[in-house]
Amino acid sequence: MTILLLGKDGQVGWQLQRSLAPHGPVVACGRSQCDLADAEQIRSVVRQLRPSVIVNATAYTAVDKAESEPELAHRINAEAPGILAEEAAALGALLVHYSTDYVYDGSKTTSYVETDPTAPQSVYGRTKLAGEEAIRAAGGRSLIFRTSWVFGARGGNFVKTILRLAREKDSLNVVDDQIGSPTPAALIATVTGVVLAMVRHGQPEKMAKNEIYHLAAARPVSWCEFARTIVGLAGQMPGFDLRLKPEAIRAIATAQYPTPARRPANSRLDCTRLETDFGLQMPDWQPYLERMLQLLALKQNGY
Repeated sequence: MTILLLGKDGQVGWQLQRSLAPHGPVVACGRSQCDLADAEQIRSVVRQLRPSVIVNATAYTAVDKAESEPELAHRINAEAPGILAEEAAALGALLVHYSTDYVYDGSKTTSYVETDPTAPQSVYGRTKLAGEEAIRAAGGRSLIFRTSWVFGARGGNFVKTILRLAREKDSLNVVDDQIGSPTPAALIATVTGVVLAMVRHGQPEKMAKNEIYHLAAARPVSWCEFARTIVGLAGQMPGFDLRLKPEAIRAIATAQYPTPARRPANSRLDCTRLETDFGLQMPDWQPYLERMLQLLALKQNGY
């Protein structure tokens, strides 16, 4: 079973190279091998390889920049997944794709389930939802995982931004009225591997051709709480020379920190369906964060 992995250099793609390897030969492509803004290149790569599984870990993820680049975001997040789904359907292949909590408007007071109405408030969210719809319209077999607040040792993310600011600043304002689950890239990759193995062996038996699952770590927090935890843990480790202390991170409202793109106030994703169908239990994100910080500290110390 040949697996085509797109986005090998991203946070999730980097981890997927490890978790997909036990399932068969993995052909991992970065942008230089397959640019998702180029429809013809996408079709060419898939038709030449003829994979049994396509895993798309590529996306336009610059949420604020997407407001000024809607056409590029749409090509990558909406049109490209549709093309991949069409090509997968023609081959009888399975498409695995990743979506986002930003397909919701964040107005719900409890965690979102997969069947809740979508109402994205940003270009990023709208293009990601359009990608989901294009995949379903293609009529082939697909698995879509909606996730949130992804972090990992590779690539740019909130954790690395906070660490950089903690070296530069004595105080920091961070939004406290947006709630979600920080989700490790390693967890997403591991769950993908487990689910893929079970699907290949016909489990769950009731599985439809097109499935959407929520995939996020346990214990939602605010961005401010997450930032304080990052600084608190890093401050206890050798290798991080931080000026900022957790208590110097001030909680502010979203209205006090305007951004080009609107973000959902509630990004909590209910993962019960994923856990029930595949016998999983989503773990807390903090041990993953601790491991990430340890890896970054070792790297900074030259190991």
